[in-house]
Amino acid sequence: MYTTSSLFLHTLAQVGITHAFVNWGSDHPAFLEDLERQRVDHGDTVVEIITCPNEMVAMSAAQAFAQVTGRPAAVIIHVDVGTQALAGAVHNACRGKVPVLVFAGASPFTVDGELKGSRNEWIHWNQDVPDQPAIVRQYMRFTAQINAPENVPQLVRRAIQIATSEPKGPVYLWARREVMEVEVDEALFNTPASLYRWPSIEPTGLSPSAVNVIGDALSHAINPLIITSHIGRNPAAVGALEMLSRLMAIPIYVTCPSATNITLSHPFFVGVSFLAAGTHTPLLSMADVVLVIDSEVPWIPMNKDKQGNFERPSDDARIFVLDSGDPLRETIGMEHVGGVAELVCRASAETALFQLLNSGRTGAATGFYARSKSTQAVHDAFIADLRRAETLTSEPNVPYAPSRIFGALRMAVENKVPHPASTLYLNESISNYPLTWSHLHPDATGGMLSSGGSSLGWGLGAGVGAVLGGVNAGKGAGKLGYELVVSIVGDGTFLFGVPGSAFWMARRYETPFLTVVLNNGGWKSPKLSMLGVHPEGHGSKATGSRLSVGFGPDMPDYVGIAVAATGGWAWGKRVSAGDPLEETMAEAVRIVVEERRCAIVECVLECI
Repeated sequence: MYTTSSLFLHTLAQVGITHAFVNWGSDHPAFLEDLERQRVDHGDTVVEIITCPNEMVAMSAAQAFAQVTGRPAAVIIHVDVGTQALAGAVHNACRGKVPVLVFAGASPFTVDGELKGSRNEWIHWNQDVPDQPAIVRQYMRFTAQINAPENVPQLVRRAIQIATSEPKGPVYLWARREVMEVEVDEALFNTPASLYRWPSIEPTGLSPSAVNVIGDALSHAINPLIITSHIGRNPAAVGALEMLSRLMAIPIYVTCPSATNITLSHPFFVGVSFLAAGTHTPLLSMADVVLVIDSEVPWIPMNKDKQGNFERPSDDARIFVLDSGDPLRETIGMEHVGGVAELVCRASAETALFQLLNSGRTGAATGFYARSKSTQAVHDAFIADLRRAETLTSEPNVPYAPSRIFGALRMAVENKVPHPASTLYLNESISNYPLTWSHLHPDATGGMLSSGGSSLGWGLGAGVGAVLGGVNAGKGAGKLGYELVVSIVGDGTFLFGVPGSAFWMARRYETPFLTVVLNNGGWKSPKLSMLGVHPEGHGSKATGSRLSVGFGPDMPDYVGIAVAATGGWAWGKRVSAGDPLEETMAEAVRIVVEERRCAIVECVLECI
C-alpha cells in the first residue's frame, strides 16, 4: 500500500535529496509506516534518515550538509512546536542562502474518524494553530500546503526549483495528517518525477554596458579595491576572482566571511575584518574604485579608525555592487551601500568576473607594477603578523591567547593532514571570528565555513552534517570524505548548539569531528556591544558575571557534556594556563583522524 507519505519520500529521492534530518511526532504515522515498508521490500530506505533529538540541530546539520555538497537536504519536523523548535537555524539558512527543504506535519482536521488519521490524541487540539507556516514564512523562499497526493511531485519540484535558484534558501511544505495517510494508486507512485522542466534559474551576467563601465573603471583606477564576503559559496567564482586580481593587481579584502573567498597564499589578499571600529583596511578610504562582490556589509558608515577618520570610501570613489541574488537587500530593513553606488547589478559573480576577464580591459591596468609591489608587501606583512602572534608566549599562570591556540591547532592539522582539501573548518567562534578566519584561513577553496547568519548554535550540528556531506560529495584529497572536520566554537555557542543532541548524533551516525571550545567565561559579544555604545560608562569596568553575561564562578564541564552524550565514545581534555597546548591539539587531531572518534578540547581564555 502506498500513501501520500510514500509518494513524498519517493519524490524526494527522485529529485536528488539523499538525506532527511528528522524529528518525528504524532503527525507522522504514515511516514514511519512507509519507511518500514521500504526496509521490508527493499532492505533500505530511498532517503537516508538521520534521527535528530533536537530540531535546531537537525536544521543546522542539514544546512552544513547542503553547504558542503551544494545540494539541498530535507528536514522533517513536528507540527507547530517542531516548526518553532527550528529556532534560529531558520535564520541562518535564510541569511546563508542555503537550500533546505523543510516539511512539517499538522494536526488532523477531522474529529469523528471520518478519515484515516483523524484526531485521536489530546495534543491534536493544542497543536492546531491558525497559520502554522506564518511561524517561518518571512525566512522561507516558498511555503505551500500539500492538500492532495496528486500534486506532491509538482509541489516538491517547485519548492526545490525555488530553493536552488538565486537567492537560494530554505522552503517550507506542510500537510494535515489525513492528507499524508491517503492511499494512492500505484500508477501515480510510479510516475517519473525529475527536475526536467523545473530547473533552477540559470546564472545571469552583466549587461554589455555594465561590463564596459566597470571594466574601464578598474583598468584606469589608481587604487582599486575588491571587497567580498561570500563569493566562495561558489568555488568556481573564486578562481575568476583571483585571476582578475592578479591580472590587474587589485587587492582583495574580506569582510564578515561565511565561506573561503580566496586562498591564503594569494599575493593580493590583504586581510579579514568583522568590521569592529578601527579594524577595516586603510586601503578602503584611499580607494578610487571599489568593487563589492557578494557582500552584505562591506563597511559600516559610522565607524572610525583610531585617528578619528571614517572607515568608508571617499565621496569621490566609484563604487560598483555585484550580487547574484539580492543586490538591493530586499529582505533587510535598511541598507547603505546601494545608496552610494554608481551601479548595482544582479549577476552571478562567476559569470560577471569572466565577462570582465574576457572584455579586453584587464591587460593594461594603470599603476599595475607599483600597485602589485605595494599590495604584495601588505599581504606579506599580514601573514607575518599572524605567524608572530602564534608564537607569543604568555606570562606564568596567564591563559593562552587565541592566536597561540590557533597556531597550535593549525600546526597539528598540517602535520597530520597535510593536504588542505582534506580538512574543513567550521567557524562559530563569534568574538574570535576575525582571528579564527585569519589564523586558520585555508589555502584551498571551500576549506572554511560559517553559518552565514547570526543565530548561535550552528557549529555542533554542522559538524555532523559536514562529515555526512563530505562523504556524500566525495570531498577530500582521496574523494572519500574529509579526513578532518574541525568546529571552533565559543563556550556560549557550545551551549546554544544543544551539545547533548549533537554529540549523540555524532556517535549514532559515526561522524567524528574535533570541537575546540574557546572558553572566555560567558558571552563576550554582548559586553563588546555595550562598550561600543558606552565605552566609558558604568559597565565598562564591570566583570562579565556582574553584567549578567558571565557563566562563572561554577562553569559547565564542556568536555564532560560531550563525553557523556556519546556514552564515553568522545575523547576530551581541558587546557588552561601552563598545560601542554601543542601536545593536546596533536592528540585530539590524531584521535579524530586515526581512531575516527569525536574529540573536544576546551581552551580556557582570559575570563570576561
